[in-house]
Amino acid sequence: MKKLIVGLLSASALAGCMPDSDKAEGEISQASSASGVTPTLLSRGTFEAFKVKTDGAVDFEGKAKDALDVITRQHDYAVGSYTGWHQHPGPVFITVTQGTVTFYEADDPTCTPRTVSAGHGYVDSGHHGHIGRNESGAPARDVTVILAPVGLPFRIEIDPPGNCPF
Repeated sequence: MKKLIVGLLSASALAGCMPDSDKAEGEISQASSASGVTPTLLSRGTFEAFKVKTDGAVDFEGKAKDALDVITRQHDYAVGSYTGWHQHPGPVFITVTQGTVTFYEADDPTCTPRTVSAGHGYVDSGHHGHIGRNESGAPARDVTVILAPVGLPFRIEIDPPGNCPF
């Protein structure tokens, strides 16, 4: 999985199709209750439709029927910060690079935390929504690779689903 994420990050950076700063900021709504998380757009590049299957050391299969954008972002989390409830139009590969970030899924009726520490990650399907929270008492950071429709928003604010007490 680590090789996949590194590959996606590298491919996204090499795409080099970063939009102007006004467009990048305009695509990210801060309408939900995000607090203390600083997002930084690292790159956004368009990839033509593809189909890839590997069967070596990494067994992976991926397919995009249409062109898609690959967005790479860094998030710096202050102590006690959170992203606000949101979802993405496609899968997101999240790697925590510093500290610990705890994620909660909008469709989990038990509000079970998924705690991810530096050097580890998880994949969000993008279907139901989630929130990231820094509950660790120390600063944290993650790098995300988001797959989204070409030129369209890659983050959609959602109302708190009511499954968690926050």
